[in-house]
Amino acid sequence: FHGIISREQADEILAGVEGAYILRESQRQPGCYTLALRFGNQTLNYRLFYDGKHFVGEKRFESIHDLVTDGLITLYIETKASEYISKMTTNPIYEHIGYATLLREKVSRRLSRTKNESRKASVTSEENTPVEKITSLVRRAALTQNDNHFNYEKAHNFKVHTFRGPHWCEYCANFMWGLIAQGVRCSDCGLNVHKQCSKYVPNDCQPDLKRIKRVYCCDLTTLVKAHNTQRPMVVDSCIREIEARGLKSEGLYRVSGFTEHIEDVKMAFDRDGDKADISASIYPDINIIAGALKLYFRDLPIPVITYDTYSKFIEAAKISTPDERLEAIHEVLMLLPAAHYETLRYLMIHLKKVTLHEKDNFMNAENLGIVFGPTLMRPPEDSTLATLNDMRYQKLIVQILIENEDVLF
Repeated sequence: FHGIISREQADEILAGVEGAYILRESQRQPGCYTLALRFGNQTLNYRLFYDGKHFVGEKRFESIHDLVTDGLITLYIETKASEYISKMTTNPIYEHIGYATLLREKVSRRLSRTKNESRKASVTSEENTPVEKITSLVRRAALTQNDNHFNYEKAHNFKVHTFRGPHWCEYCANFMWGLIAQGVRCSDCGLNVHKQCSKYVPNDCQPDLKRIKRVYCCDLTTLVKAHNTQRPMVVDSCIREIEARGLKSEGLYRVSGFTEHIEDVKMAFDRDGDKADISASIYPDINIIAGALKLYFRDLPIPVITYDTYSKFIEAAKISTPDERLEAIHEVLMLLPAAHYETLRYLMIHLKKVTLHEKDNFMNAENLGIVFGPTLMRPPEDSTLATLNDMRYQKLIVQILIENEDVLF
């Protein structure tokens, strides 16, 4: 550290010593620090920050020395191989190994469906084709081609990752450089790519069960693709149990079960998945199962009625003409991700059955709308005022979905 010195003074100190660096305090902005680094016969100056780790960009380092080392590697590669880097994504191996081709065909089929066609997910089976074993991506490809997977599109969940030892991008098959944070890894399926390559990877993530640690609080599409089910197994299991022994239960979904027992059911699903025992011999009170189902929907990181469609549903609910309102709701339903749509469709069919036993359970569509409105849809911004203002429309949306499930779905 050389204290408060000018750029010119820093340049003099570093002159002729390639790769050398010093730290200085800014003359113009006291209290702000600059990393002066010699590279390519010139002195480069970077604003230096510290939040427990040192950084000048996205990457954070334990020491300035590591920051400089990583920076020199990046500067060298970007200088000596800029043309090579610019062409990395133009001929990706990802497009030629079978995996992407297989999933691209599925996506094309999905996009070709018209708005008025059924949104029920279809199971597709592909013939096994020889695949050259080059990367872990190809190994996953070989496995998935023999499986039946519900045709749900899912974006990769990429997060910056530090790779230990040499690593190659599974999109362009080129080397990943740097000391840390050399690329990104999908936390759901394990795909490893350059950050710049991640922009070109299609939405074809096939989550690996080994990476999905729980059932509750897991993204809905991620869960169903990991378990290869049409809907979350929690929804299927709970609804199956409720319809078997609880449709006539007074106050179904309105009456609360014991919180600790509901938590037990949650832990059972997280631990055992679709093998969780929620039978009457373990949980005789059906309100515990109903409570566990509602808790699953509340715990979703993205609600069944997604944040992206929330405002459109609210606006549709405000339409005064019943036929126009129904048409508007139908159009917004078409915007839901396929797994969300299928889950909502299945739930509404179930809730319609609940209303058919209103004489016994005293639960009509309006009552169920009050219960499930805030459970199935939440405003994108965490605003208590917005939630309170929208509650009557949330209730109305669910009520309309139940009453018109045969038309809307």
